[in-house]
Amino acid sequence: MDAAFTAEQDEIRRTLRDLLTKHAGPGEVRAAVRTAEGHDPALWHRLAQELGLPGLAIAEEYGGAGCTATELALACEETGRALLPSPLLATAVLAAPLITALGTPEQRAELLPRIADGTLTATLAVPGGSMAAALGLTADNRAAAWAGGGRAGGIQARPDGGGGWRLYGEADRVLDGHSAGLLLVAAHTGGYPRSRTLLFLVSAEAEGLARTRLTSMDETRPLARIELRDAAARLLGADDGTDVCGALADTGSRAAAVLAAEAVGAAAGALEQTVAYVKEREQFGRAIGSFQAVKHRLADLYVRVEAARSAAYYAAWDAAAGPLALAQALEAARIVAGEAVQLHGGIGFTWEHEAHLYVKRAAADELLFGPVHRLRDHAAGRAGLFGAVTADGPVHGVAV
Repeated sequence: MDAAFTAEQDEIRRTLRDLLTKHAGPGEVRAAVRTAEGHDPALWHRLAQELGLPGLAIAEEYGGAGCTATELALACEETGRALLPSPLLATAVLAAPLITALGTPEQRAELLPRIADGTLTATLAVPGGSMAAALGLTADNRAAAWAGGGRAGGIQARPDGGGGWRLYGEADRVLDGHSAGLLLVAAHTGGYPRSRTLLFLVSAEAEGLARTRLTSMDETRPLARIELRDAAARLLGADDGTDVCGALADTGSRAAAVLAAEAVGAAAGALEQTVAYVKEREQFGRAIGSFQAVKHRLADLYVRVEAARSAAYYAAWDAAAGPLALAQALEAARIVAGEAVQLHGGIGFTWEHEAHLYVKRAAADELLFGPVHRLRDHAAGRAGLFGAVTADGPVHGVAV
């Protein structure tokens, strides 16, 4: 295995970093999150048209670049470094792989080229705000709990008699749900006790759809509540026994690797700003970065970031390692962001400084895709380290 990046991969990283340095500084990020979309539409258009970011991992036959998860992870590492608010994660990391895996040939031909060129944004909506469980990151997603169960709760789907479907229910904490042009909604059909979870395509203009942007801890991660009141929908793929939960879990593993790289980028960004600050801030007539205690703290943070980066890069190559890499990266981001605030001193606690943005990103990501201990516990259970695994999770103390 050659772990070195290719010239093309290095060019993706360099070009994107240069562009974000010029157009996604702290001031631009603060302005972007206050727009109706929650991101800068003009910058998103440039990222899609000039760099082809949403189509990096989409096949060439659908207008994409035909790259792998590695290129997408490298791109997201740079967007994470800048804390860039954009629909890249929801569209390219969550929605596009599900359309590729489950969609009919007609649906793929209709949707993927529009996603690749940036004209269509999409997201995944699951009931209960249980994104991590739905993607199989913190629990077995074949259990009914995350989707609300077939008897009541969750989102219910019924045929409308004309070849379409009608959805009724709610989904909370939907990433970019207020602005996405297409929603992939997980819903129950079949009735109790034969309920099964399928994915449905809901247009942003669908009748019976109401979307509300939520006040979230991290403004750079816009979240929304989706309400469906007999909203018109199309089934993603065919109702032929396709393993929807398996597709969600596969997407979750690959998404975890990309998310890990993004979290590493955020941690590295916080660390770089902190190193620059301690070189300038003086106390007792010398820069505080010259004190041995500060050097030790920064060295520990550097080792933590580099270890998480290695895990994220490996997971981009082997998606099975995604959940563990994500746990390590989220933990690194949380610790580095907290230390960054402390080492910035009084200014680090102010709204005017961007240090608090890294803290919020780390905390919000762990709430949305973690927490860390659940990611590790489920990964250990799947590996059989502590016992057998059931639909409800690992049974500790049972030999395998």
